[in-house]
Amino acid sequence: MTLRVAINGFGRIGRNVMRGWLSRGADTGLEIVGMNSTSDPKTSAHLLTYDSILGHIDRSVQIETTDETMIVNGKEIKFFADRNPLNCPWKDWGVDLVIESTGVFNTDEKASMHLEAGASKVILTAPGKGDGVGTFVVGVNDDQYRHEDWNILSNASCTTNCLAPIVKVLDQSFGLDWGLMTTIHSYTGDQRILDNSHRDLRRARAAA
Repeated sequence: MTLRVAINGFGRIGRNVMRGWLSRGADTGLEIVGMNSTSDPKTSAHLLTYDSILGHIDRSVQIETTDETMIVNGKEIKFFADRNPLNCPWKDWGVDLVIESTGVFNTDEKASMHLEAGASKVILTAPGKGDGVGTFVVGVNDDQYRHEDWNILSNASCTTNCLAPIVKVLDQSFGLDWGLMTTIHSYTGDQRILDNSHRDLRRARAAA
């Protein structure tokens, strides 16, 4: 069975999801059929093809665009642009799974709008909040996942994925009473490139 996948938010993480899917070929059991993004297909295709960090996409990948679609290796990926997930055409597109990568709809209440729009499951690309979000880190607690119990999932944060496996081994081997860690995080699109006001003072300083 092939899962029909849609991406909500085609920014840094959404594009990396697409790259990961393309790099694994046709045997992933997944098919990306559409995305909801405020960017147009032409701009999205350009940013996917020419990445300042990851470099040029694999030369074997052929990308074309129309006003409403991105055509990747002959497969059409539909575009939709609406900031409200309730308006997304997931039911009409037969979407099974939504990758929620805007960083905005990370509570169970907000993410459930994708379910109301017709999707069966939602995976958050950031930490989730609420009793309706199941958080699983591969190698740490993914054995506790039950398909029938969770419709909204989170893989936690990048920091948690780095720390949790190490903490698990230390705790199982020696036992832990408490711990302290420091993370040095790369800047994100939310941080100011030049000094400017921000609700978080640490993000108000120039990123570059």
